[in-house]
Amino acid sequence: MDTGMGMLSWLKSVATALLPGANDDVVNEADEAEDSGLPAVYLLATGGTIAGVGSGAEPVVYRAGAVGVETLVEAIPGINQLARVSVEQFANIGSQDMDDARWLKLSRRVNEVLARDDVDALVVTHGTDTLEETAYFLDLTVASAKPVILVGAMRPSNEISADGPANLLDAVAVAVNPETRTRGGIMAVMHGDVFEARDLVKISTVSPQAFAAPNYGPLGHVYNGQVIFRPQSGHELELFDVATLEALPAVGIVYAHANASAVPVKALVEAEYQGIVLAGVGNGNVHHQLLEALAEAARAGVVVVRASRVLSGPVVRNVEVDDERYGFIAAGTLNPQKARVLLQLALTRTREPGEIQALFERL
Repeated sequence: MDTGMGMLSWLKSVATALLPGANDDVVNEADEAEDSGLPAVYLLATGGTIAGVGSGAEPVVYRAGAVGVETLVEAIPGINQLARVSVEQFANIGSQDMDDARWLKLSRRVNEVLARDDVDALVVTHGTDTLEETAYFLDLTVASAKPVILVGAMRPSNEISADGPANLLDAVAVAVNPETRTRGGIMAVMHGDVFEARDLVKISTVSPQAFAAPNYGPLGHVYNGQVIFRPQSGHELELFDVATLEALPAVGIVYAHANASAVPVKALVEAEYQGIVLAGVGNGNVHHQLLEALAEAARAGVVVVRASRVLSGPVVRNVEVDDERYGFIAAGTLNPQKARVLLQLALTRTREPGEIQALFERL
């Protein structure tokens, strides 16, 4: 493999760390070090591009989740000057394969780790494709006040301009920053920016600056290990207890477009989905055929949420579509994929549209 010049220490560690068939349940905690007075950060690795390895002369063609978490940490100069890091290989997948079962397992594991007296903060490495959804799910289900930071990368570990090491170092810096704990909620760190889980959106398929918060902007920034936060926003958290759940309610997303068909809605209803999220045009608007199908689904007891395929701006209740008449819920500034997460959790409490609308307005 031609990996280029100038990254010998990083590439040497990567070359010895391929882990085909890694077991999701294998735990590889770092050896207990002499107490240095540094904060203790627990790192849960789930795979993704940050642990990916490219093939041949084009690392962009790569296998996600190929490098073990211990190798990722060992390859970052200065990380042990910020914290005492323990690691666990929770999973080793591309985040396109993240699913409800792993979400429930991950939430339980995060809560277990944070309950330990010897852990001050937690970092989760994750693929970028569904990072925003996992971050929001954890935001709604993790009870601890200790910092939880999600981090990923857009370039595999053996690309000459790999962004994973810097992103992971920044994530640890945010995790141990005293102000982080006062903020509350799950955060994500990418390309020097710090985001709240609720606002995080992936905006690029290839650029290392792949995430943004289109409605409210980043929560802060990291410069040479120094974290600078914007003024407090006052976001309040409300948690869902998923500790005993074996599965989440089935919720699907229907994408609106010109001349949209009602077929996807009918298929979800026939499959007995409990909820449907509309990725509507504009302010959550929809073709009349699709609107009629969604209205029929709502009358049949399916909970319908209107979101928008547009990057920013809220879907406002009773604007464009008469939500009161149809029994729909307006998603506000949640995009369709995050509206699905909240609707799944809301359905574990209630199926009453008014109560679910109140949750969307609070969370």
